[in-house]
Amino acid sequence: MVHAGLVPQWSAARTLALAAEVTSALHRDPRALFEHMYGNEPERWDERLAGVERLRFIINVLTRLRLCTADGRVDISIKGPPPPLPSPLRPWFVHPQRASRDVRVIFGHWSALGLVERPGVLGLDSGCVWGGTLTGADLDSERPPVSVGCAAYQEVGA
Repeated sequence: MVHAGLVPQWSAARTLALAAEVTSALHRDPRALFEHMYGNEPERWDERLAGVERLRFIINVLTRLRLCTADGRVDISIKGPPPPLPSPLRPWFVHPQRASRDVRVIFGHWSALGLVERPGVLGLDSGCVWGGTLTGADLDSERPPVSVGCAAYQEVGA
């Protein structure tokens, strides 16, 4: 389960290890991490990333990712639906060589898509805050997710 997504190069095990790096940095020196974690760079995954750039990329992917290229370049500025072809940016979960495709990934953070049910992927952000629905799922059963309507909390773009 992730808040936003995973770049195609990350397996579930690799993702857990990378998240542990962020956890360790938070325990070591939270102030230093918070002072340097905000920003949109770097924009591409590379195992050689180090220091605050590595931590920032991990945090951005886990908390802000929607779209990326097959080689791990992210664009965290687009908040609506995916851009049309020929853009190389695709939803992170549609890349055929995604290293996490062998596990079920549950995510949120992309209300513009609504409920997403695909093999190995469950996107639960169905836009309650925008007046959409609130969706829940029993992850221990085969029952389908349940969505209930929400009164608009704020206007899109507010």
